Amino acid sequence: MRLYLSSYRLGASAFRLRKLLKGGRRAAVIQNALDFVPAEARRAYEANIYDPKAELADWGIEAEELDLRDYFWQPYALKEALAKIDLVWVVGGNAFLLRRAMRQSGFDRIIGELLREDALVYGGFSAGAVVAAPSLKGIDIMDDPRQLASGYDDAVIWDGLSLVDFSIVPHYRSDHDEAEAAEKTVSFLEESDMPFQPFRDGEVIIVEGRNVTLLPVLPEAMRRLA
Repeated sequence: MRLYLSSYRLGASAFRLRKLLKGGRRAAVIQNALDFVPAEARRAYEANIYDPKAELADWGIEAEELDLRDYFWQPYALKEALAKIDLVWVVGGNAFLLRRAMRQSGFDRIIGELLREDALVYGGFSAGAVVAAPSLKGIDIMDDPRQLASGYDDAVIWDGLSLVDFSIVPHYRSDHDEAEAAEKTVSFLEESDMPFQPFRDGEVIIVEGRNVTLLPVLPEAMRRLA
């Protein structure tokens, strides 16, 4: 199993992502955590502020968007699409909406199979990292579990993908508008006696087989990320 989980965008250790890919260059970018945002606003943000495909391209990774809504109730077609790539890169947004998309498309089952076969790398930031945990309990402090978009089931899914055995809290003590909510989430998880890993923007969690490593970020790298 190979995972690259970041608090914010690619973080400060993108060179490690390239290493995890073992020479692979094909990526599918999943942005369904943002499906509650109007399409026009999303296009403007991508054009003027941040485009995940361009960020990956800067590291020599060829990326195209993969919309899980195109595969709702079509898991076999999704598995065929995922068989052609080396990296799934899942962006931030609402973790509960993303989790619904993964359930309705069958991604949650398929990704486990492909990771066990070591067929690709799962990567993501913020919500894309959060859903790798066993549970989304506590994340409702940061994200609205009732957030919906057209075509989505309204039932809240509390279980994560269980790719790691601890909860993940992004934006912890960072210059981010969810930093205060992250502090509250950490307090909740501590009080609930649930294993968890908070990480700051710029930091990355790497999983290779059974080895889990938190890569810290130096202050000068943090300035570059700002």
